[in-house]
Amino acid sequence: MSEPAPVLVEKRGGLTVITLNRPDKLNSFNEAQHRALKAAIDAASADGTCRALILTGAGRGFCAGQDLSDRVRPEGGEAPDLGATLDAFYNPLIRAMRAMEKPIIAAVNGVAAGAGANIALACDLVMAAKSAKFIQSFAKIGLIPDSGGTWILPRLIGEARAKALAMLAIPVSAEEAERMGMIYRAVEDAALMSEAIALGEALAAAPTRGLAETKTLIHQAFGAGLDAQLNAERDAQRRLGRSADYAEGVRAFMEKRPACFEGR
Repeated sequence: MSEPAPVLVEKRGGLTVITLNRPDKLNSFNEAQHRALKAAIDAASADGTCRALILTGAGRGFCAGQDLSDRVRPEGGEAPDLGATLDAFYNPLIRAMRAMEKPIIAAVNGVAAGAGANIALACDLVMAAKSAKFIQSFAKIGLIPDSGGTWILPRLIGEARAKALAMLAIPVSAEEAERMGMIYRAVEDAALMSEAIALGEALAAAPTRGLAETKTLIHQAFGAGLDAQLNAERDAQRRLGRSADYAEGVRAFMEKRPACFEGR
């Protein structure tokens, strides 16, 4: 019998739902899942009909990070090159997600630990079931938060809390994560996917180019001065002012009707 696909992809009109599919391993990453997820992200990015994504996990967990059964070192064996794993898999994935010109929603349905937590936090909007937990579990095995963890955590929750979560591996509930500004929303478990799909469908019907410019500007604002950011806003607004969606938005406003954006 063949192995189940490590990643499932479902198209729902302009919305693409990508599901990590190793539920017996809490969707922890092996090489096959790494390759399948990156391929799904790249395909969605290149798909002109895709205007928003949801990333979620099958079963009772979102993603427990790296499958450590792939990392057991035999007595006297050679130490693994974890930097090579980051170069080959995690870092290209995070870069692709952050650069994608479409909004990505993380629907965190259970534990998000290690790299799994940071992949969720790299999404544009994070919605989590109230039973979900976020754990920077790296300290428990002598590592640092990777997959962008040392970059994104302090930007979301500040240096003091980021250090505490990273150094102490403290589990954070979805509701606490919402309170501290780590995620967008915590919702009832049974409502997670319906809420995430409704949000995804709303984003898929929105002016895609405007969302892409917004995402880019917010990302670059962390390293930009005010003058540079004002200039970047000017340039983006100039581009968007020439778009079909802006013209439609103005017409719809004047005609007192819902806008019908086409993402161009």
